[in-house]
Amino acid sequence: MPIRPFLAGQPFDPDAINNMSCALESVCEELGLRSIIDDAATRIVARRVIEYAQRGVRDADTLRAMVLKEFKVDDQKFQKL
Repeated sequence: MPIRPFLAGQPFDPDAINNMSCALESVCEELGLRSIIDDAATRIVARRVIEYAQRGVRDADTLRAMVLKEFKVDDQKFQKL
């Protein structure tokens, strides 16, 4: 899913936009989210991807890992319950 609709005119170079889009799509897939603009959860994930990119993180795999770390439930916690 392209991240462009979530950028609200923020300037990023084409490579950064491509990496951010890849990270957004990958995180949404991992979390089982619908990759649509009007989904609240997708907007939250997109916002986090953009925030990390604004801080200088531009690698798709790193963006993905950082966002997933925030949103993904640790499977090991459920195994202990």
